[in-house]
Amino acid sequence: MTFPLIKWPVAAAGLLVASLALAGGGGKSAPNLWWKPGEGRTFPALLEYPNDHGVLRIELEGGAIDTRDHPFFRPLGWNGRACVTCHQPADGMSLSLPSIRRQWESVGVRDPLFAAYDGSNCPSLPQDKRSSHSLLLDHGLIRIARPWPPKDFAGTPVTPDFTIEVVRDPSGCNLDAGWGLTSADPHISVFRRPRPVANFKYIEAMGFAYDPKEGMPLRVDPETGKPVSGNLMADGRALSLTGQMREAGDTHLQMLRRLDAEEIRRILDFEARIYVAQQQDRTGGPLDAAGAEGGPHKLAISPAGRLGSQGVPVWSEFEAWEKLEAVVPGDAARTAWRQSVARGARIFRDRTFLITDSAGINSQIGFGNPVRNACAFCHNMSQMGMDVAPGQVDLGTTNQPFADPAPHLPLFRITCLGKPNRHYGRTILTSDPGYALTTGRCADVGRITLQTLRGLAARAPYFSNGSAKDLRGIIDYYDRRYNIHYTEQEKQDLVNLLSAL
Repeated sequence: MTFPLIKWPVAAAGLLVASLALAGGGGKSAPNLWWKPGEGRTFPALLEYPNDHGVLRIELEGGAIDTRDHPFFRPLGWNGRACVTCHQPADGMSLSLPSIRRQWESVGVRDPLFAAYDGSNCPSLPQDKRSSHSLLLDHGLIRIARPWPPKDFAGTPVTPDFTIEVVRDPSGCNLDAGWGLTSADPHISVFRRPRPVANFKYIEAMGFAYDPKEGMPLRVDPETGKPVSGNLMADGRALSLTGQMREAGDTHLQMLRRLDAEEIRRILDFEARIYVAQQQDRTGGPLDAAGAEGGPHKLAISPAGRLGSQGVPVWSEFEAWEKLEAVVPGDAARTAWRQSVARGARIFRDRTFLITDSAGINSQIGFGNPVRNACAFCHNMSQMGMDVAPGQVDLGTTNQPFADPAPHLPLFRITCLGKPNRHYGRTILTSDPGYALTTGRCADVGRITLQTLRGLAARAPYFSNGSAKDLRGIIDYYDRRYNIHYTEQEKQDLVNLLSAL
């Protein structure tokens, strides 16, 4: 099936309030971009939404579903939220800043998205004020409350080998008498971007029978007895989609009961069938044209978990564009953009640099500090750019001195009680301890699960803490962090690649 190229003006794309819903051979206008809990729309086999870079496509393998009374789409808790509230189709099944701000401007605090528990900086703040929701409205961040002392993925208390102090708390929640570290039920509030609910065939795939970052066997889901990838949550606090659903029900949805077996089955069925990727670029045209194999359909039909160096190299679906020639009059811009994407894919795979002081990489068995490699060293899974090696990595996005300035976020001082952290020493300043809030280990401070790279164009800002406001921000961070010294052309080629995923 083919669709006409839709060219959206850059200035208007982020403000657009109409979406194109495509099912079967025809299309119809959806009421708006935002899916409200319980509104009962049909989720079609194909959906397309415009964004600043072009058009995102969502493919629901196996055909359309009726969302009436579907547990992913109906309100499940007393705050009026559904899963879809924070996993919007137009935003690549995540949340983008334009969508968040549009809801505040049109509905305000009445929208369940801004529920006091985690849609505000702290539940104790006056909820009718914009300033109480500034982390969500200005940075796209949801509050994540982690128990202290830590609890692991099974909810078992962990004795940490570090202490934690609040150095700065603009959110107010970590020092709050009812919600903070000194409350009767102590918690640490960190703020993170919602992870996309899509492409789970890849996210759950494992390329190793053990965790090479730790040299340990893979964790096992206690319900199924099967090993798991550990790639679902930023801090690894849930091992399986079922566990993630239950955790979300207890916290984000504020359910008064647990999901039953049938509700879990229906949500799992939906999540297993949904694939998301950019489908068209406003300059480059269809991403599955001229020999390329972009778009979500390729994800739906391809095997998951393949290491690029052993099979299909990561982003080789755009290889055919590298030697394109403009043969149609007026087609020079489209051809140049496509050539740029192909160069970006090659840079991603082949442009090496020294990777230093990154737990989960430099601490990985067999690698040194530094180690020379390319982006595809970690983002190595064919068609997806996930890491086929399970486990979390510290890129420095939340830990000083590598993190970008973030005066809007809490700042914690971690003090190791046993061995110092091999990359930071005994004391670490961080806005989010990450995986350490699940393991209780000082060695894990700042380690975060890698993001999936598909559908990036629809869901800015980026990184777990939203510190990269756009795709160029991602490239600039890596360039600074690892002293890569990309040229301007290389940076643009990489940006164009990311916008095509």
